[in-house]
Amino acid sequence: MKITQHALAEAWQHTAARHPLLHEVELPPVTVSEDEFEEWAERADEVPDAGLLLLVEDGAVHGRFGPHQEVSVTRDLGQVMYLIAEAAMRLRCGSLEEAAEALEEIDPVWGRRFRGGALDDTGTVEPCGQDPLEGLAWIAGPWREQSPYTTLAFFRAEPGRPVDPERLALLYGADPAQVAAGTRLKDLRGENEGRTYWDRQWESCCYGQAGGWTYLLHHETPVGAFADKDAYAALGITESVWLTATSAKAIYTFDYVRDGRRVDDDRGALELIWYERGYAPYPRGGELDFLNRSLRRAELDHPELTNTFELQFHALETSLGLRLPRQDFADEVVRVAYWAGT
Repeated sequence: MKITQHALAEAWQHTAARHPLLHEVELPPVTVSEDEFEEWAERADEVPDAGLLLLVEDGAVHGRFGPHQEVSVTRDLGQVMYLIAEAAMRLRCGSLEEAAEALEEIDPVWGRRFRGGALDDTGTVEPCGQDPLEGLAWIAGPWREQSPYTTLAFFRAEPGRPVDPERLALLYGADPAQVAAGTRLKDLRGENEGRTYWDRQWESCCYGQAGGWTYLLHHETPVGAFADKDAYAALGITESVWLTATSAKAIYTFDYVRDGRRVDDDRGALELIWYERGYAPYPRGGELDFLNRSLRRAELDHPELTNTFELQFHALETSLGLRLPRQDFADEVVRVAYWAGT
């Protein structure tokens, strides 16, 4: 169905008339050109509680929720009706749980959809049922200050074929003698009462396996790191996730590469700082929508988490399986090595 301004207005009139919670909800501003849409978007940037903006183009509806970078594109009129109701309930309700209950009252399907975080009925996402700070989210706080490392990189091969963490560390330039010796963090921190490690930690890396991924944590890498592309290919890596913190500039980036291609909805470098609780940071229905859905579940399952970085890291764990062994770091038994030649 090709959606028009008239079709939108008529459909919303019928939708709003069916339930008291929607009686006073007006159809959001509807534009028919990019220029007009951008004018409304600029105005929305100045209004903290700006509502959904809609652009009708080529029979599809493009949506943006105020200044929060939430974008959706759909040709499904029913999905547009849901998006309008979802935006209205989020603005009116004091919490996401209240918004979920309100949408459920309007339509049980809409309630399930909101809790699942998707635009369609893709099934119910099971509640987490565990402490998120025991998985990956525990590191979100210190990582923002570049501790223990600036870059958190994760690598995965085909199922049943793990990426060898020692080979990966060596490929990036880890000291072969320390890798062979199985050097642990407590070993380096035990030298010279920890003063040597304090001075040289920027020249080190940390590596291991958790959650089906091999991780390699580091600050700057030495010249020539990852120089042998054939050796890298021999590791069989099919997926990688890169999280980088530049605390002095308050920039925190996320890159997900699968089968040699960056998964990013054609938006380029992604900054985690864009995310605000209750708003999808990635295009709805896009390549990264699985993270939107995991974030919604994290928000509903863990209202005690007020740090949005912890929520995002927990979503990375539940959607991709990323983990870091918190107790191993606490006990200083994670594998570490200085870069060779430093």
